[in-house]
Amino acid sequence: MGCCQSSLFTRVKETENNPLEKEPQQQPQPYHQFHTSNNTSNETGKDFSDPSSFTFSEFSLSDLKSATNNFSSEYIVSESGEKAPNLVYKGRLQNQKRWIAVKKFSKAAWPDPKQFVEEASGVGKLRHARLANLIGYCCDGDERLLVAEFMPNDTLAKHLFHWENQTIEWAMRLRVALYIAQALHYCTSEGRPLYHDLNAYRVLFDEEGDPRLSCFGLMKNSRDGKSYSTNLAYTPPEYLRNGRVTPESVIYSFGTVLLDLLSGKHIPPSHALDMIQGKNNMLLMDSHLEGKFSTEEATVVVNLASKCLQYEPRERPNTKDLVTTLAPLHTKPEVRSHIMLGIPKQEEAPSTPQRPLSAMGEACSRMDLTAIHQILVATHYRDDEGTNELSFQEWTQQMRDMLEARKRGDYAFRDKDFKTAIDNYSQFIDVGTMVSPTVFARRSLCYLLCDQPDPALRDAMQAQCVYPDWPTTFYIQSVALAKLNMHKDAADMLNEAAALEEKRQRGARGS
Repeated sequence: MGCCQSSLFTRVKETENNPLEKEPQQQPQPYHQFHTSNNTSNETGKDFSDPSSFTFSEFSLSDLKSATNNFSSEYIVSESGEKAPNLVYKGRLQNQKRWIAVKKFSKAAWPDPKQFVEEASGVGKLRHARLANLIGYCCDGDERLLVAEFMPNDTLAKHLFHWENQTIEWAMRLRVALYIAQALHYCTSEGRPLYHDLNAYRVLFDEEGDPRLSCFGLMKNSRDGKSYSTNLAYTPPEYLRNGRVTPESVIYSFGTVLLDLLSGKHIPPSHALDMIQGKNNMLLMDSHLEGKFSTEEATVVVNLASKCLQYEPRERPNTKDLVTTLAPLHTKPEVRSHIMLGIPKQEEAPSTPQRPLSAMGEACSRMDLTAIHQILVATHYRDDEGTNELSFQEWTQQMRDMLEARKRGDYAFRDKDFKTAIDNYSQFIDVGTMVSPTVFARRSLCYLLCDQPDPALRDAMQAQCVYPDWPTTFYIQSVALAKLNMHKDAADMLNEAAALEEKRQRGARGS
């Protein structure tokens, strides 16, 4: 199908069989750009045998050739250069300001398009501020390409091992460790715990200088290929034994990244462990730090690295342990990453709405949750008309209980008891007999008012699945994205909501 979306966010296409009507008990999906015509994920039974039925930001080969100047060698950004089996290019799509990263696999890497699309879909579901997120793919003839957000400020390897202006200060190294741990924990919590060949080249810095984990490592380099391309000295011992990547293998590789951050060099884990066991922790530390670090903090990181590098996988910590250990060390949250890295911040004028906004649009643009609440209370359930048709058999006691839960949620929502509203709306949603976009929108706002933007975003997207052309769902998504500090995407979503609203008003005038 090969179409490029004009916006980062692709609206769910309206279909004859709405996914939530077909599978009412499906749980909300994490924020992502992956949409299919009948189901929302492979776990729900999607048939990937025909890639043309897969509508997750599919790009045409001609689009990506144009974006990368026909895959010019001048556009290669992978630091391994032309020797790498799967090259990464930067590019810019026609009529778009933002750069993209395109990973081009060798022709033999994924011979079966079904397997490639299936793997890409799993990665495409993920969306997090700590990831360099996947935004599309191309599966055209023998070509297999992934498209991701482009990170303009190089890799951790470049800043640690090949720096020209200044080495990374200690507080920034701790931030890198925490952010990558958070990325791994998010992926694990969303059912994608395997990360292939985690190393300093997989950690990228965005336009703000914030570290992000490349989404490309969430896919193998090929369906049956090796998962590690680094020196065997840095490879998890169990992988050398059986050739399999496990969640514990990822923790081992995270330990090697901690060693890189501590030492500023690529030290073989066995050598580092010998130094740690010999109580020579400070000999591990990067001399370029010139002693400007906390000995107590360094000891915590050294001990965590030692645990990650244990020979027996079961003795290693999990991703939650990583975050729990590293979070207290993040002591300079007010200092921007680009300042710590010593790089200029790439200033861009803030996006302004391209269309006049309604009262809802104005409230969302200024993130006025109180005003949004008033509008949703006044709207009530008008936009739910026609989204549910119940058979006589469905009017059971369970149905009456479910509607009673919704009524309790409405009372709590009106009275601004948002936690109670969440509990009651959740009871209504979990039964799954009836699907209401208004309930999802109201629960989404409740989550925002309880300072929980992630579930708020998921609920707003679920409301969009039920009612693809309802501007309110896009408006609320824009607020949730802004709360997640994804301001460019929030502005895009706000404009899309305004466009939908304008279209609806033209239709009303025409009728």
